[in-house]
Amino acid sequence: MSIKMGNFKGAESGADSTFGEKLANNGLPPAYSDDEPVGAVNNRESQFAGEIEQARENKRQIGVVSACFLIVNRVIGTGIFATPGSILALSGSVGLSLFIWVAGMLIAAAGTMVYLEFGTAIPKNGGEKNYLEYVYRRPKFLVTGLYTGYVLLLGWASGNSVVFGEYILHAAQVKVDRWNQRGIGLACLTVAFLIHGTALKWGIRLQNVLGTIKVFIILIIVIGGWVALAGHLKIPEDEPRPDNFTKAFEGTTGSAYGVVTALYNVIWSYVGYSNANYALSETKNPVRTLRIAAPVAIVAIAILYMFVNIAYFAAVPKEEIVAAKRLVAASMFRNVFGEAAERALSVFVALSAFGNVLSVIFSQGRLVQELGREGVLPFSRFWASNRPFNAPLAGLFEHWLISAIVILAPPPGDAYNFILNLISYPLAIVNCFVAGGLVYLYLNKEAWNWAPPIKATLPVVVFFLLSNIYLVVAPFVPPEDGQNIYDNLPYWIHCVVGFGVIAAGGIYWLIWAVLLPKIGGYELVQETVIDDIDGWERQIFVKKPVGQSLS
Repeated sequence: MSIKMGNFKGAESGADSTFGEKLANNGLPPAYSDDEPVGAVNNRESQFAGEIEQARENKRQIGVVSACFLIVNRVIGTGIFATPGSILALSGSVGLSLFIWVAGMLIAAAGTMVYLEFGTAIPKNGGEKNYLEYVYRRPKFLVTGLYTGYVLLLGWASGNSVVFGEYILHAAQVKVDRWNQRGIGLACLTVAFLIHGTALKWGIRLQNVLGTIKVFIILIIVIGGWVALAGHLKIPEDEPRPDNFTKAFEGTTGSAYGVVTALYNVIWSYVGYSNANYALSETKNPVRTLRIAAPVAIVAIAILYMFVNIAYFAAVPKEEIVAAKRLVAASMFRNVFGEAAERALSVFVALSAFGNVLSVIFSQGRLVQELGREGVLPFSRFWASNRPFNAPLAGLFEHWLISAIVILAPPPGDAYNFILNLISYPLAIVNCFVAGGLVYLYLNKEAWNWAPPIKATLPVVVFFLLSNIYLVVAPFVPPEDGQNIYDNLPYWIHCVVGFGVIAAGGIYWLIWAVLLPKIGGYELVQETVIDDIDGWERQIFVKKPVGQSLS
């Protein structure tokens, strides 16, 4: 692997740079004559390296607080508002439901530590892609191909779009039918795409405002829970009042399918705990920042989530929670604050969902753009471009298209659960390999010279690995009668589609990295390129004719 430097940003935008002019001759320092003193040459090279380092440091704008919010804004979406009803239905009891939330919290905490170790050892943008490519080097570039399928084919933004539609219809007192929920969800997704694709700065500002709204809503729910525990409920006298804590384990089910599917709901609510790892090249003192921000964010979220669940159980009878399905937050608002507040706060939950859609489609659009910049995708210039609005419009459109298909394709009633499980299942597969790779590094520390600043410890990594193996295997166990999470789909559908997404990446690798090079008489070579304007490193793929060396 070779190292080059080049003015990629200037080339794309048409900008010029005095610093960039120093990088003629394939990005190397300016040439020098034979009679030039050695000391002068060394000074020039030192100055050149210093300017690269200074440019890199100037781009580091994310501190501890910003890194915390990167995680909080990504994790808190609609999961905590929409999944507790399904989790209760699958577990059968309030007690087991709370234990499943604790189990999901422990898995998320272990995952945070695993990604914390990898992130401080390899502190650059990219997240799990970097870690998998570092450990799994054979077959050559296979991990890159598999990850490409994972990024391109999963509609991450679709789940929150569907919940946005459901809460808007509930606030408007319109009955959900086959298409109105999906139509509003698709409109939500499209607006997010257009905002980030044409007015990026305003999209980020709106995203931050909506991020504060979701925290505000959660605090209202927590306060409402305290009010409910004190007995102040606006429930008619002839209707049953909640009494969920006296016989907390009544109705408990022990089926593997029920427990693992409920766990998927919890893990969906924690997706994003590694979000700060995607921006470590932009983070000030990344080791210190990640060491503080990741644990603080996840602990704060875990505490809030447990309080919210207690609030739901304090304010809403068990049967109503199960019947409400994804509208349990609305039921809680009605029972504590009244019907008018229920409709108003339902709008705020919808806005929280929209904020998460903005966050997710922005992140996924950037990932698609990075795959284009690295030369992984065909027509790489198209995917890498920021034209015409200085935003990753092509990458955003790709994610919009996949998310739209995922919203519209499932049968009515199954859309949200299918989306949730379709996202969570491949994530569990990826986490198996991330954790397995770290176990391998622990067992071969000396050979790999593995000495990261922060260690998750082997027991934590093994717990995370075994948890994700369980999440991958257990969904194939047939559910008991009445426990299938889907109304019209087979219980194993998300598992098969999840493996299909990963397999599609393998097929792409076979074509891109094996067959086309053989047919074209070239081999793929990976280079490390340093952007001369911002000093960031990037891996790019270039085609080297067989028998020739790269300059």
